[in-house]
Amino acid sequence: MTDEQIAALLSFARPHDSRVRRALADPQQSARTIAEWTRVLADVPAVLPEVRWDASHAVRRYYERRGGDLSAQFRAIEPHDVLAAWAAHRAELMQRHTDPVPAADPDDTQAWREELLGTRAAVAHGQQPPAQHRHEINPAGQKRLAALVSGVGNDPRRYIPADVAEQLAEFRKARAAREAAATDGQPDPYADKCTWCGAEPEKPCRTGYRPRGKGRGIRVTPHPCRIDAATRAAERVEDEQQSLARLMSTPPAPRECRARHTSGGDRP
Repeated sequence: MTDEQIAALLSFARPHDSRVRRALADPQQSARTIAEWTRVLADVPAVLPEVRWDASHAVRRYYERRGGDLSAQFRAIEPHDVLAAWAAHRAELMQRHTDPVPAADPDDTQAWREELLGTRAAVAHGQQPPAQHRHEINPAGQKRLAALVSGVGNDPRRYIPADVAEQLAEFRKARAAREAAATDGQPDPYADKCTWCGAEPEKPCRTGYRPRGKGRGIRVTPHPCRIDAATRAAERVEDEQQSLARLMSTPPAPRECRARHTSGGDRP
C-alpha cells in the first residue's frame, strides 16, 4: 500500500478508535505514523476485488472482537494486525491455486522454473487470482474422472492409445495377453486369487515354490487352475442371467377366482 492508501485506511479506523484520532491529530505524528505503516505494509494490497480482499475489512474485523478477542480494548490497531489478516488470506489463496502448465519450453528448466515461481509469486502478492482448474470441472465431470482414475490398472480395458500399447506389448507380455483375452471375450483369470501359487487378484502368477515369492519369476500366462476358476465363474454368471431372463419372460399364471363366503341366514 502507498502513503495515500495508508492515510485512507487510518481515516477509516479513526471513527472506531479515539486513540487513532489522537495519533492523527498532530501533523508530525500523523506523518510519522503513516510512514511507519507504509514501510510495514508495502507488500500488502489495499483492495483486490478478484480475490475478495479489502484492508478496511481487516480493520473492521479487528474491532469486532471476534472469538472473544479483547485486543482492541487494550490497544489500537497496529500494522501487524493487517499483516496477519493478509497472511491468512494469502495462505487461503495459495491453497486454492493450481499451478498452470508454463508456456516455456520444458527442456529449458531455468525458464520453466522461473515462470512457475513467477505465477506463484503473482498469486501470493495478489497481482492475479489463483488458477483453479479443479473447480472448472462440473460435478458430473469430476465423478467421471474419478471413475476413470480408479479403474486404471484394475481392469483389462486399456486407458492408453492402441499404438502405444502395441509398442509396450514386448515389455509387458502378461498385460498384453490379458488384454488380448479380454478382446476375444474370454473370462478374466486375474479377477480372483490363484490357488496354485497364491498370486493375489490383479497380480500375475508366479513360478517356482519358494516361500514369500523370493526369487520367483512371473508367468506370462496364468495357471490352468486359475483359468478353470474364471471359466466356471463366467458360466455361473451366464446361467444366472439365463435363468433370470427365463423368469422375466414367463407370463404370470392367472389367478384362481374363488367364491366369497358370507355369513348370516336368509333374509325374510
